[in-house]
Amino acid sequence: MSKNVVVVAESRNGNLRNVSFEVLTAAQTIANGGHVTAVVFGEASEEQVQQLAQHGADTVQIAEHADLASYSTDGYTQAFTQIINSIQPDAILIGHTATGRDYAPRVAARLNLGLISDCTAVAVEGDDVVFTRPIYAGKLFQTRKVTSGTIFATIRPNNIEITEPNTARTANVVKTSVDVTNIRTVIQNVVRKTSGAIDLTEAKIIVSGGRGVKSAEGFAPVRELAEVLGAAVGASRAACDAGYCDYSMQVGQTGKVVTPDLYIACGISGAVQHLAGMSNSKIIIAINKDPEAPIFKVADYGIVGDLFEVLPLLAEEFRKVPV
Repeated sequence: MSKNVVVVAESRNGNLRNVSFEVLTAAQTIANGGHVTAVVFGEASEEQVQQLAQHGADTVQIAEHADLASYSTDGYTQAFTQIINSIQPDAILIGHTATGRDYAPRVAARLNLGLISDCTAVAVEGDDVVFTRPIYAGKLFQTRKVTSGTIFATIRPNNIEITEPNTARTANVVKTSVDVTNIRTVIQNVVRKTSGAIDLTEAKIIVSGGRGVKSAEGFAPVRELAEVLGAAVGASRAACDAGYCDYSMQVGQTGKVVTPDLYIACGISGAVQHLAGMSNSKIIIAINKDPEAPIFKVADYGIVGDLFEVLPLLAEEFRKVPV
């Protein structure tokens, strides 16, 4: 049965995030030949509209309001609720990002809908849409489905394989004025600490440092290897708590949950809190002096050694690999 599906297209610094294309891919699976609408808050460039169309959007609906230029919980909640009420879709998908997981529950509460959050896979079984999501800090996975009413789910970034863009596709553009009032928080300035850095939640390769780096300067070989590999740099909570790096780099249950193709853990013991944030990585390489470190239990490959000796050697060898 075909369905009418609405997704949110999320952008950062004027560029669409990969998760936008992932939710569109999931939406096409659910729509089964039905209609897919991509909602953009604030404004969308011609290039963005074209990208969304090529990845599966039949309609790009732009929610216009001056207060939607920057994210706010109140603004996005009000705007998206109005959009959903006007479209009355069969299914709603949002990326399980910092903003998505902030306003999605509020929208669900306003619309009296159930919400399946942090999904890593979507499948259609007969008339049912089945979502897979991790539980118990990623130790188990459960499948869930909505038995009645509108389907509402958030999709964990970097888990749905994006379909190849169809350059022949186009989309209708609909601009909608939304009523946004009583914004309780206003963003006056944004200070970017990692300008140009790769987003941890969408990175294909991550090199992370833990307490074993010993200092802020100790992250130098971690950053060097990351630069050679074109990877993002992450950290354990222990490294952040010790002041070696900023908390924006933290991977773990209270930090960012990541699922890269390759995760390299350097000087990280493997506390449960950290494993909850990266154990679903496709390939895990652990580098630690302690052969009994818990990280080796989840690692696909392990190197027992001093990271300050191992990382420069790895960086040197990877430089020899042709791109």
